[in-house]
Amino acid sequence: MEFLSSDIQPDPAPFFVTGPGATDLLFIAVAFALVAILLGFGALYFTIQALPDRMASGLGKTQLQIVGILGLLSLFFMNNAFWIAALLLAAIPLSKIVVPVHIRSFRRRLKKPGQSDA
Repeated sequence: MEFLSSDIQPDPAPFFVTGPGATDLLFIAVAFALVAILLGFGALYFTIQALPDRMASGLGKTQLQIVGILGLLSLFFMNNAFWIAALLLAAIPLSKIVVPVHIRSFRRRLKKPGQSDA
């Protein structure tokens, strides 16, 4: 018995192939997932980017402004060095950096000309 080419059944199309004029549901699902993923990563990026500002919020006004400027510079120039500098500056209070320098300079002024550093 011979088979004719018209007797052969074609394989069914996969589920993601739509017929003419039908709505492509897989495309719509992937588009929504892509938009959701991009918004999620954007929110995560800006949350991490604002970390130094949140850390410096309890510190002095000057230190908060310096940290904010470094954070903006890191956003505009896409330079991580500014962000790391802002993070370090927010982690260490400015008084712990400036006060020892003032004490050393004050000791130098009080020191007599003939004394040595001991």
